[in-house]
Amino acid sequence: MTDRDGNVKVQLGQMKSLGEDAGKEETDPEEEMPASSPSASPDPSSCITSTGTDASVCKQRGEKSSKDSSGKPLQGVAVPAYAVKNFNSPVCEQTLHIKGTGKILQGKSQSNGNYLGLHESRNTQETRCEDGCKLPRKRRPVTVDTSKAKTSLEALKISIKELKWKEFPLGRRAACDIYWHGVSFHDNENIVSGQVNKFPGMVEMLRKINLSRAVRTMQDLFPEEYDFYPRSWILPEEYQQFSAQIRMAKESDTSVSPTFIVKPDGGSQGDGIYLIRDPSDLKLMVGSQPKQAVVQEYINKPLLIDKLKFDIRLYVLIKSLEPLEIYIAKEGLTRFCTEPYQEPCQKNLTHVFMHLTNYSLNVHSGNFVHSDSQSTGSKRTLSSVLYRLAVKGVDIKRVWSDIIALVIKSVIAVVPELKVYYQADIPPGKPGPTCFQILGFDILLMKNLKPVLLEVNSNPSMRIEHEQEVAPGVFQYVPSPVDEQVKVGVIRDTLRLMDPCNKKSTASSQPKASGSSQGEEIQVDGEQQGRCPDNSGNLPPLCLKQVYPKYTKQFNHLRLVERIAALFIRFLGVKGNMRLGPTAFRTFIRTCKLSNSNFTMASVDILYIDITRRWSCALPDSREAGMGLQAFLEAFFYLAARRFKSLMLREQVVSLLELCEAHLGPQSGSEDRRSLSCSRVMPRVIKTQTLCLSNPQLNSPAAQRRAMSQDCRPHQRLKPRTLRANVEN
Repeated sequence: MTDRDGNVKVQLGQMKSLGEDAGKEETDPEEEMPASSPSASPDPSSCITSTGTDASVCKQRGEKSSKDSSGKPLQGVAVPAYAVKNFNSPVCEQTLHIKGTGKILQGKSQSNGNYLGLHESRNTQETRCEDGCKLPRKRRPVTVDTSKAKTSLEALKISIKELKWKEFPLGRRAACDIYWHGVSFHDNENIVSGQVNKFPGMVEMLRKINLSRAVRTMQDLFPEEYDFYPRSWILPEEYQQFSAQIRMAKESDTSVSPTFIVKPDGGSQGDGIYLIRDPSDLKLMVGSQPKQAVVQEYINKPLLIDKLKFDIRLYVLIKSLEPLEIYIAKEGLTRFCTEPYQEPCQKNLTHVFMHLTNYSLNVHSGNFVHSDSQSTGSKRTLSSVLYRLAVKGVDIKRVWSDIIALVIKSVIAVVPELKVYYQADIPPGKPGPTCFQILGFDILLMKNLKPVLLEVNSNPSMRIEHEQEVAPGVFQYVPSPVDEQVKVGVIRDTLRLMDPCNKKSTASSQPKASGSSQGEEIQVDGEQQGRCPDNSGNLPPLCLKQVYPKYTKQFNHLRLVERIAALFIRFLGVKGNMRLGPTAFRTFIRTCKLSNSNFTMASVDILYIDITRRWSCALPDSREAGMGLQAFLEAFFYLAARRFKSLMLREQVVSLLELCEAHLGPQSGSEDRRSLSCSRVMPRVIKTQTLCLSNPQLNSPAAQRRAMSQDCRPHQRLKPRTLRANVEN
């Protein structure tokens, strides 16, 4: 035997021992969660199902491993998203190439010792020794900081365990790959890398008032596309408008007696919600402070099951803002009222268990039913409800298609302002984490099966247990199988999508954006989305279906406000600023050449003061002076209507956008953005309430023009004036 043959044999022996050690770390298949049997229940199984095998996954030279799957769909119902499946992991042999010999070694060890079969564990990678042979090396586990997870902790722990990742429940000095926050992006202020499960500004953006404003803007531009959101009024600023419209409606038709639902701006879990039939029933004050709330038209003809009103809690993942990526969980929850539904009248307006579907309210009803079954009780899986509807002949594909469209349109409505928040906390080109977030969409199906958006939750409950009275006055938390089935899968598959080790491979293998043309029905083909991106043979397919940019052709025309927000961000100037100062607004007008003899810069200044003052009064909690995005949108719409009078609003806005973009040219980065404007960060100590004070000496156009005529000086503060809160940058 030559020395070369001896060295090869020693190396093969070392590799065999390494392969055996790696195999010991694999989980026993008997310990895995058993796969659901298609014959176990007539109800459709959730997509969150683990397989009963844990086979090693490997690749032969340059060939992709394939997946074998078999399943039984719903009987008589074509619902691709809800089918019971068993998945088997592919098993393949690893090959070994000995450098310089031209031989490929594979299979089992033979008596001559020339070649040896090796099996790698799922979490191993290949490295090369000096002689060119491949050595298995265990992959570094993904690290997750769960110290701020709060109520989602239990579901998160189960998900991390299934993925065989590493949890840091008390935090870690070194950077983690993923940080899981319980409330907001700012739960931990010291993150400079990795990924955070919250976007900055999401909590503020999804408050009732801000969401209503964002959707209302889209309703102005695309009224037919955004008819899924009930007509709303913002209190207290629109109280007079609300009262006048209701009074006129009743006078024109005496038989009309609409019902309205009032939701506190910062309310959650059904707290403070009540129904009214007349504006005089509004509770406008809390002590001496006006109550911020939204009043909406009440949907008085909802779809009923077992004579009960219910709503859908659907989980939506925003994987990134740029590019925009949206995923929808193929399984969700349905929350039922606990009192048979009757159309609202003066006698039953206070029956919350009849009209409000909030789980946190109905759980206190004596009729609430905790059930281990996914198709019974007061909380059920979405698939079980869709199955019942399908049995009755309902076109489930159409319902699901409408829900997908509602979700995409709602996200498109809030993305522009989210981008403003994002650049303020994580400026482009600066170190910082990337973000993703799971949202909870509350959707109501009307009697005609049209979905209606009730609200969007930035912090949907991820509890997998519920409180139960085990003895008189004694309560304890007990597991909730329905919650665990849905929520663990959502969190686990969100982590799989955000796995930093899969980012490069996923990006390179991601299919090109496709979709139907505008107006066509969305094709519900979730089966092709079921592949696991991390090739984890012991995990089920992803229960998260990508809907954007998959359907970008159908919805891309709605992203009009994002283009306006890009102009707004471009002129913000200093990083961290979220409002345009007067100088920045003037720079925008000059750069885009929007002023002329009929619209002078003095008129620009007056427009800025007028809009900024009105929005400052509407936002009493704001700590910054200047023009926010919503105020800028109002100014932009005004300029568009003034310049293109003969067109409809949408065409006016598009025409002005194209004009501005033509003058600005392509965006060249944050440095270019700062050079366009001399804006400075707004002093946070200024109280915007002072803007609403009346001063007759300052109401004249001359005084306003003098206050606004200061030139931009990079290193010099503006001289203090009485209108300082209005004009200081």
